[in-house]
Amino acid sequence: MFDQKLPRRTLLKGALAGLAAIPVVAVVGRADAAAAPLDSNDPQAKALGYVSDTTKVDAKANPMHKPEQKCATCVQFQGKAGDASAACTIFAGKLVSANGWCKVWAKKP
Repeated sequence: MFDQKLPRRTLLKGALAGLAAIPVVAVVGRADAAAAPLDSNDPQAKALGYVSDTTKVDAKANPMHKPEQKCATCVQFQGKAGDASAACTIFAGKLVSANGWCKVWAKKP
């Protein structure tokens, strides 16, 4: 065995470096999760009638749907004009299609 002792300063530097790495790892993990597109088979997506193409909405199941309603024109859509997909406040950590639609659609002011 080694009889050499670790200096307190070296031990503290290592501990601080380890603590500093925790937020970086957490941010990288969240960035990967945020990049995942929303799957239409996701339980929450199914419950809210999400489809990635507004032209394929079942009119019988969603009689209030209008063809001009799409995620890009919804207040919940977090993207900019012209984005193909973006985050949505309803589906946390997922990307929705700008041409998609769900039952929570509400017109942007």
